[in-house]
Amino acid sequence: MLTLTSLGGAGTVTGSKHLLTHDGKRILIDCGLFQGLKNLRELNWEPLPVEPSSIDAVVLTHAHLDHSGYLPKLVRDGFRGRIFATEATRDVAELILQDSGYLQEKDAEYANRKGFSKHKPALPLYGVRDAERALEFFSAVPFGKLVQLPGGATLMFRHAGHILGAATADIGWAGRRVTFSGDLGRYGDPVMPDPEPVSEADFIVIESTYGDRIHKPGDITEVLGAVIERTVQRGGTVVIPAFAVGRAQSLLYHLWKLKTASRLSNIPIYLDSPMAIDATDLLHAHPADHRLTPEVCGAICGIATYTRDVEGSKAITASPYPKVVISASGMATGGRVLHHLKAFAPEQKNTILFSGFQAVGTRGRAMLQGASEIKIHGQWIPVRAEVDDLTMLSAHADANDLMHWLSGFRHSPSRVFIVHGEPEAAEALRVRIDRDLGWSASVPRQDQVFDL
Repeated sequence: MLTLTSLGGAGTVTGSKHLLTHDGKRILIDCGLFQGLKNLRELNWEPLPVEPSSIDAVVLTHAHLDHSGYLPKLVRDGFRGRIFATEATRDVAELILQDSGYLQEKDAEYANRKGFSKHKPALPLYGVRDAERALEFFSAVPFGKLVQLPGGATLMFRHAGHILGAATADIGWAGRRVTFSGDLGRYGDPVMPDPEPVSEADFIVIESTYGDRIHKPGDITEVLGAVIERTVQRGGTVVIPAFAVGRAQSLLYHLWKLKTASRLSNIPIYLDSPMAIDATDLLHAHPADHRLTPEVCGAICGIATYTRDVEGSKAITASPYPKVVISASGMATGGRVLHHLKAFAPEQKNTILFSGFQAVGTRGRAMLQGASEIKIHGQWIPVRAEVDDLTMLSAHADANDLMHWLSGFRHSPSRVFIVHGEPEAAEALRVRIDRDLGWSASVPRQDQVFDL
């Protein structure tokens, strides 16, 4: 009997962990951190329902923290199998996991030094050494190649768009084919490839981040330029919380287009995120995984001032002159962007510009919903700056894109499982799949077991 259990990413848009079990063997698809609401974040500290040592392999669709960020803890707690991922995902995971361990160590140190944590002492979920240890278990898999997994299962990765290295995972096991969408990108994205079609599957596990929404139409470059220009005219700074992998590079592309159109010619652009800088360098290392020519890739990588050291970051914050600051994290849950928000959010002349999905319980979601103050490092910071949202820049497929990808299957699957979405989004996608395709679809609950 083959079973599917969602240990995370069920009824929420974070913490993706989907477990296939057959004949005593276990394969985990994605291994993400819960983010956002406190009751979700606390799940990261709870033991998994299955022993990590009993999991035979992990298949990683892409390296974003909500899909990969639990791997260091999984390994520390006893996992000793292989982690199968595309070559670019392995490289991106190295950046993301080490950064996650570093930030958790620094956040715990800061909380202990300032005394604002309820825990005495505050501890990180894991540290840099745990992240480095997890990387030792990775096995790189090329796109389009069928490889063997433990227990007689097979795996094939196909391009998913979204971010560098992102893949859909097609797993054959026990006479069944189960396709996991991971996070799908958008069709026609100028940087990332279109999601690759999959023709056959018995079961489909699909994300639903934007399952109830259609991205606003419009020229991304033009909208971005207008936000920056009006902010600069009033003497302000634009702070863009951005995911270091994917979003930061897309922003650089559109800023390069503005520069080549002789706009923003005298406005400094700062990429204040060591991880985003390294991720931008990876575009050169994996040219087959994106659409950019070597010439354009070099050009977009050269338009920003890169800031690696803390002193340089502090100098950006201290500068009174108009500028654009791109900094992680994308939902303002941590990282250097918090220091920029403390400095720039209180002044009306500035703009805080979000550029991607903001999960419930994050500072980003609170600001987009009109919060007049946000809590950072134990302090309440007033939000008087303009707050805007560049939704059309999202790297996530919207509801139409998700249906487009599903339409590539030649035959009806036995069932579609809808995961990685807030309840309203997942239910909206379920209704649309039933209405438009006539397929059976379910929204799994956490730890619910399905026989396949």
